[in-house]
Amino acid sequence: MARKNTLTRFFEDIVDSTKDLVDDLVDRAKDVEEDARDAAKNLVDDDEDVTPPADVAALQATLKELQAKVAELQKSSK
Repeated sequence: MARKNTLTRFFEDIVDSTKDLVDDLVDRAKDVEEDARDAAKNLVDDDEDVTPPADVAALQATLKELQAKVAELQKSSK
């Protein structure tokens, strides 16, 4: 009967190891799924951070003013 116990324990060890492996795989799959969900959410959130057109227009106006001043300085230094 000792052999039967040994064989039974061998199968028990295999089943336990397989269960542990499956549990680890499921945990990792959950982590990957959560990371993918977070990445998608961050991508969508980044799209919402678009600069409003009024701000862009104001920056363009300021840039034109600076360009005009630089042009004036270049002319006066010649």
